[in-house]
Amino acid sequence: MKATSVKLAALTIGGALALLMASPNAGRAAPNDNPEPPKQSAPAKPGVKSTTKPKAPPKKDEKKSEFLNGYRSAFATIYKRKDYARGIDKLKALGHDDHPDVANLIGFSSRKLGRYDDAKHWYERALKADPRHSRTWSYYGMWHAEQGNMLKAREHLATVASICGTTCKDYTDLKGVIEGTRVY
Repeated sequence: MKATSVKLAALTIGGALALLMASPNAGRAAPNDNPEPPKQSAPAKPGVKSTTKPKAPPKKDEKKSEFLNGYRSAFATIYKRKDYARGIDKLKALGHDDHPDVANLIGFSSRKLGRYDDAKHWYERALKADPRHSRTWSYYGMWHAEQGNMLKAREHLATVASICGTTCKDYTDLKGVIEGTRVY
């Protein structure tokens, strides 16, 4: 029975690492107030009529700028002012909850507010959007460490190492939390 469990665990970890290595956003690092803007949504399907009066869509650069400005404002609210609840409101107002940087930062803020179930949800949402988002793996590892699950925190540390190495900020931050030399 034990051999089967060990083989299953090895297959699960191997599969997770294979998924990580296949993702296009390798090497995401430390908190960043300049994320990749969200992808443009698909136009309405032909033959489907809208009930609202169409208005001129913002230009691509305007949308990108609007997203980046909103994200930077939320980033400053969270990291500089430590106003996590307001930061969450600002991030949700962006309308891009499935963007990995947005979801990760909502998770981080939720964790700082002690909303551990919410944080878990947002970290998993960020990883669904980008399985190689090293900052999310690092923060999610910290979440596990705070929950007392050091084994899972170490697994996330290994994942971060596979994405950005052992000298990147995401790795050293999580390693410090695991070792008890850092609080984040």
